[in-house]
Amino acid sequence: MADDENGRERQAADDDRRRRERDVEAELERGDEAEPPIDDAAAEALEGALEPLTFPATGREIVAAVGKRELETDSRVYTVADLVPDADLEAFDTPATVRERVRRPAVAAAMKRVVEAAAALENADFGRSQHEAFERTFRALSDVNELDDEEGVRAVADWVVDRIAEGESVPGSRDVRRRAAKHCREHGYEVRDDEWLGA
Repeated sequence: MADDENGRERQAADDDRRRRERDVEAELERGDEAEPPIDDAAAEALEGALEPLTFPATGREIVAAVGKRELETDSRVYTVADLVPDADLEAFDTPATVRERVRRPAVAAAMKRVVEAAAALENADFGRSQHEAFERTFRALSDVNELDDEEGVRAVADWVVDRIAEGESVPGSRDVRRRAAKHCREHGYEVRDDEWLGA
C-alpha cells in the first residue's frame, strides 16, 4: 500500500512541476515589456548574425561569436556581451531565444550576472526550470510600473549573487520571488498573493 501512496504522491508532484513549467514558459512568451526594449531591427539583425552557429549554443559560444555587436534602446547602447552570460552553464535553443533574452536589457543583464555567478560554483545546480523561474521573477519585477525597472531588478540580482557567494549554492526560486516581493513592498508597491511575486 505504501508503494501505491508514494506513486500517487510522485505523480502529483510531477504533474505540479509540469504545470509550473508550462506557466513559466507561457509567461516568458507573453513578455509584457515595461522597459524600453532593444530596437526590433537590431534584434532581428542579431538573430541573423547567430544563424551560422550550431544550436543549442552556450552563452560562451554566443559571446565569442557576436559579443561586440551593439544593441540600442532609447536610453542606452549595450553589447551582446553585456546581456548574455559568458558561461557554459546556460544554453540557448535557437537564435530567436537569444533575441528574446536581449530584448529586455535589465532582465538580460540580471540573468547574465546570476548565471555567471552560478557557473563559478564547483558543482553548480541551476536547472532549466529554476532558471526560467528566475527570469520570470526578474520580468515581473521589471513590469512593476511604480518602480524603476533597472533598480529593482539590479537589487534582486545583487541579492542572488551575494547568496551564491555566501552559501556556495544558488538560492531557490521561491526565495528569489520572496526577495523581489519584499523589495516591491519596501518601495510602496503591494504584491498580491495571486501574483507571481506573491510567493
